[in-house]
Amino acid sequence: MREQMLKSILSDLNGSSADIEASAIISADGLTMAALLPQDVDEDRVGAMAAAMLALGERTARELNRGDLDQVMVKGSNGYILMSYAGHDAVLTVIAKEGAKLGLIFLDAKRAAKNIVDIL
Repeated sequence: MREQMLKSILSDLNGSSADIEASAIISADGLTMAALLPQDVDEDRVGAMAAAMLALGERTARELNRGDLDQVMVKGSNGYILMSYAGHDAVLTVIAKEGAKLGLIFLDAKRAAKNIVDIL
């Protein structure tokens, strides 16, 4: 039941922008809770990488006195990966196209993260 509710949030998020290609909700320890990813993407690897990136981001923010980590963004030649906290126990990961309108994606991701917190 909970997984279906989380997948519904991801479905709404992915539908909110043509620039969003995929999304996932990952537990703080790297386990995939719900995902709408392409067939060729391994959910477990995405979860492990997101957990590692967030741990590194938290340490970097702390070491450089930037306060609590809010999000991590990776920009590659083919687009973006945005990871943001959805409460203390979950991470929302969004994969977006190159040239995506990031302001709108940040807004939609923030709304989705709030809905995730409400469910968890």
